[in-house]
Amino acid sequence: MPAPLLQVNHLQVSFSVNDHTATAVSDISFALHAGEILGIVGESGSGKSVTAMSILRLLPPTATIGGEILFQPPGQEQPSSIIALQDAAMRTLRGRHIGMIFQEPMSSLNPLMTCGRQVMEVIRLHKKVSKAIARAQTLALFQKVQLPDPELILDRYPHELSGGQKQRVMIAMAISCEPQLLIADEPTTALDVTVQKEILQLLQQLQRETGMGMMFITHDLGVVASLAHRVMVMYKGGIVETGEVAAVFGHPVHAYTKSLLACRPPSTVRLRRLPVTADFVDHNVQGQLVEKNTSVPAFLQSLVLDPAIWRVREQQLEKSQHLLEVRNLQTWFPLRRKGWGKPAHFVKAVNDVSFDVRQGEILGLVGESGSGKTTLGRTLLRLIEPTAGTILYKGQNIRQHSAEAMRTLRKDMQLVFQDPYSALNPRLTIGHAIQEPLKVHGMLESDAARKTRVLEWLDRVQLLPSHYDRYPHEFSGGQRQRIVMARALALEPSFVIFDESVSALDVSIQAQVLNLLMDLRNDMGFTCIFISHDLSVVRFVSDRIMVMQQGRIMELGSADQVYHHPQSPYTRQLLAAIPGASL
Repeated sequence: MPAPLLQVNHLQVSFSVNDHTATAVSDISFALHAGEILGIVGESGSGKSVTAMSILRLLPPTATIGGEILFQPPGQEQPSSIIALQDAAMRTLRGRHIGMIFQEPMSSLNPLMTCGRQVMEVIRLHKKVSKAIARAQTLALFQKVQLPDPELILDRYPHELSGGQKQRVMIAMAISCEPQLLIADEPTTALDVTVQKEILQLLQQLQRETGMGMMFITHDLGVVASLAHRVMVMYKGGIVETGEVAAVFGHPVHAYTKSLLACRPPSTVRLRRLPVTADFVDHNVQGQLVEKNTSVPAFLQSLVLDPAIWRVREQQLEKSQHLLEVRNLQTWFPLRRKGWGKPAHFVKAVNDVSFDVRQGEILGLVGESGSGKTTLGRTLLRLIEPTAGTILYKGQNIRQHSAEAMRTLRKDMQLVFQDPYSALNPRLTIGHAIQEPLKVHGMLESDAARKTRVLEWLDRVQLLPSHYDRYPHEFSGGQRQRIVMARALALEPSFVIFDESVSALDVSIQAQVLNLLMDLRNDMGFTCIFISHDLSVVRFVSDRIMVMQQGRIMELGSADQVYHHPQSPYTRQLLAAIPGASL
């Protein structure tokens, strides 16, 4: 067997901050061969990205790397020690021999440079070719990654492209110098299932054509099942299980792997709550991971919701009053104007939409990016003004409300934003962030009473009283998502819109947040619209599902009917794009 393309031996990575040392990767070893795709899975903080950054030597100065990283491309007699390479040799290795697709293309692409120029810069740096040749090669790459109108996109800036298009630009840049190793760090995390499927198929095709080795880092087990040859499962800096994908996912040995597989919302049955990692594994006194005496199949069976109970809920909802009634709603944005300022063309983000939401119901809203989901949600709260149509909330046409009346009403109509990073003020402690809307709406008689309410909500979303005085950057993504949920629900609203609130979370953290949402819905009885592009998640939380495409409703029905017996070809397309459906 030929020598591995990449050999990692006893890798250890630690970070030193203020005389405190934290270990991020602890004594891991693995190999990757040319022509092989290795999937690396695990929760945030498991060491996946740190391992990738170690291979590229992109860690900050506070990091200390131990062990050995050997890289031996085909045709090279002896492997190169990446840790021992001089900076100049390492710069040549990056991009030319090892490519990288970063997780967030919007922050990875320079907003001040056109997409074409950014790829041309890499080609000219490593291949030493003329500007004209670099432009021609960039155009060919854009065609290869199947970008629409590649000649136009050469001269467009990143903000002018969709998420899927930006990701294709990043792929083109990563493969521009025909690297022998490609590292993809969560490249499809926030993409729609249909766009994600296209990106995965593109990567598979490129890998087969070039024979390069690929490390694909993700927390989505379905993606690994549909893409990788082998899988490596990481937990808290260590490798807990590795092997062929079919063997590991079909017959997992380690309890942590079993827990990750169990946390995915099942497609065949409806559960009362989703399993979480803590149901299967725990830590002993030394902090080591130990398996609980829990049979996964038996435990999952104990969580199955009795169909009779679900039918009773459906019957009760059918008798419930309509909390929200939407008729012929339109939200159009002017795209181009005539010489005298009158709009010539519109983007019809929401185009003649009509539906109802019953009291106490969770209505799932699914569709691709650009389908109008987020615009519809914000239009319902009049954060975006509608172009036409009627919005009746508790029988009142809120389109006729004044700005002051809407500010008062927003106490009762809340929005949980998609990105908890940007939704929280980095200069406010999370205690004050949750308390601020209570004060704005004049709830409770004093700051002391409001602080008591905040502490109660921190407990309800499974956070500690000591977290009150901490800042957003001190929390994980899952914790921040719970904080923004607490901020919205502390006002005790009747109607809540959750906009892609779990799309970027690990599968186990996602399960915790979804369980929390269901518990709070049962306790408080609020009504909500749950926006997502993940149909399996939407089916778990929703009573009914509404599917949107290009601003219109394509299908609306009970969650099970839409998921198992879709009527619209578009819905069937979304379901077919779910990765790893056989898991």
